[in-house]
Amino acid sequence: MESTPIISGYGSYGTVNTGYAPIAEGSPAMFAPPVCDVHGPSAPPASMFDSVPGYEGTVAGGGGGYLPPPMPSYPAPQPGPAQSNWNIPSITEDTAREAFSQYASSKCCYSSAPVKDGVITNMEAYNTYRYRLETFIESRTTEWSQQPYNGQPVDGYTQTPPGPWDIPAKAPTFFQDDKQVIKVPNTSSVKNCHTCLGMGRTPCKECAGVGNKICWVCNGAGNRSSGDRCHHCQGRGRVNCSHCHGKGSRECETCKGKRQLLVFINLKVIWTNNLDDYIVEQSSGLHVVNLSKVSGQEMFRDAQYMVYPVMGFPDPNVVRAAERLVREHQTRFSQTSRILQQRQTIELIPVTKVTYKWKGDSHIYFVYGNEFKVSADNYPATCCCTVM
Repeated sequence: MESTPIISGYGSYGTVNTGYAPIAEGSPAMFAPPVCDVHGPSAPPASMFDSVPGYEGTVAGGGGGYLPPPMPSYPAPQPGPAQSNWNIPSITEDTAREAFSQYASSKCCYSSAPVKDGVITNMEAYNTYRYRLETFIESRTTEWSQQPYNGQPVDGYTQTPPGPWDIPAKAPTFFQDDKQVIKVPNTSSVKNCHTCLGMGRTPCKECAGVGNKICWVCNGAGNRSSGDRCHHCQGRGRVNCSHCHGKGSRECETCKGKRQLLVFINLKVIWTNNLDDYIVEQSSGLHVVNLSKVSGQEMFRDAQYMVYPVMGFPDPNVVRAAERLVREHQTRFSQTSRILQQRQTIELIPVTKVTYKWKGDSHIYFVYGNEFKVSADNYPATCCCTVM
């Protein structure tokens, strides 16, 4: 009785020894070979990485968390510049009418009659403030990395590597997100590839490492439905795998056939601008969500390493919001990141409530923001349009 070939792993030249040779033309029909497990290690084993002083918690692929920064040695925050005038002039009636005209013309179903014939009877200005706090931080994390070894310099064990926060990195312009990856000096070493076990090749996943596959023309029967021999597989029922060319193995994707890997620690430096703002509720009747889409006139700006909450502002809501956000940012970011700069601003967003009469009835609309946006929820002259 013929014994079933046994898959014995890698051959002496880095190919898979399946017991089968590539199919030669004219060979008799073949049965499907046994299926082998071609799934190698999904991640490097922990034993592959050395213990490096100062980097004991570093793992492959990240996941070690952000590294706490050293204690800062910056001066305490100081109160920002004083601001005496917190008001801006109201818009004119002509500006309100022009904004209303552009709003109506942008709507396909809005008649321009209320704009042309309506009479403005009252205009009320509201001071609406937006407080904004930005905290620009630097975060650092480390991870073990690898690349095929091509004779690169190896510097592990030559001297103690610098600490994660001692490695210099060029920061971008304040308040602009960026990132940088730096190879940590004195952490590299050479290891056998964990994926191919140092052979340079791995079993072909397409053919399960056997070098051939079922013929897709005759579905492994060797004959066509007419009874004639299948010309695609020459009656064998199987064809050489086109991915590995019948070898049963392919070049290792991890080491690119080099059999060895250079392993080292990468330092990831991430700069992030974190922004929060607060808009004071106003009694005009305009929905606050509209104000988030427009800009205002900047009345106050203060930027330093760490800002001091706004003082002496006429609206107590802004003072309380500033105290809360400054405290929250310092608590949230100082433990895992280094605060490089903070900036706080106050904008006055102009809001004008316009009352007008048209056809004997009173109506209102709002003009707001530096862009003179208009909100008119109950526009009195709309029609139904049907797109054909």
